[in-house]
Amino acid sequence: MKLTFKRINLTVGSVVVGALLLIALVGTVYTPYDPIDGDLVARFSAPSWQHWMGTDEFGRDVLSRIMGGAGVSVAVSLGAVLFAILCGATIGVLTGYIGGWFDRIAMILLESLMAFPGLLLALGIMAIIGPSKVGVVLALGLAYTPSVARIARATVFSLRQRDFVIASQAMGNSGLWTLGRHILPNCVAPLIIFSTSLFGSALLAESALSFLGLGVPPPAPSWGGMLSDARNSMEQAIWLSIFPGAMISFALLGINMLGDAVRDLLDPRMKGAH
Repeated sequence: MKLTFKRINLTVGSVVVGALLLIALVGTVYTPYDPIDGDLVARFSAPSWQHWMGTDEFGRDVLSRIMGGAGVSVAVSLGAVLFAILCGATIGVLTGYIGGWFDRIAMILLESLMAFPGLLLALGIMAIIGPSKVGVVLALGLAYTPSVARIARATVFSLRQRDFVIASQAMGNSGLWTLGRHILPNCVAPLIIFSTSLFGSALLAESALSFLGLGVPPPAPSWGGMLSDARNSMEQAIWLSIFPGAMISFALLGINMLGDAVRDLLDPRMKGAH
């Protein structure tokens, strides 16, 4: 039964995430209509063969904006995750390996940042930087860096007393050699597992920031921004909220299922579990 669930998670998660990435890639180079320019004559058109997901209050094709918004959401989320992984892993590995006063000072700073919820910290950063794609990447990346650093640090702590690390030090290898040859490769799996869940959190946070008007500035399409715009037209055009909301839900479902499958494959504690 456990094996069946693992296969379901891997299959469904891979299909959904693959479709999300494909839509994002296609949406950056092609959309059925211009996602920014609209046709006021066709405003609030219901879903039809001409406009599969209808049009919004400016006559813009919802399907085209969904495709364009997928590219924005995926690019911003991946950028934030990569930023957090690079910065957090560097800080966590160095503090965990060096230890001492450097570790204590770094952890005080990280704990101070973690005292604020990630989204709240990102809101504060966005209020200073201003709405932009780069601003969202930096805000979310900085908000998630402490969590990544803690995982990397904990992994290094668990490896420092392992026999192969002690043997490398006893052979006279330098700290950089031991770090790069023996410790860093063993940090990859935990970081990959965490990055999959972090990608879903970043996508949801990007949508929330756009919904609040602090994400990608209009008229550029974004799923959160489309949901925000749909609030004033719920009774007149319900499809304006259904389609972007469904895309966010399905994307998060696929990412979470794929993340569970990746954890089952890479985490040795999950092997043989029933």
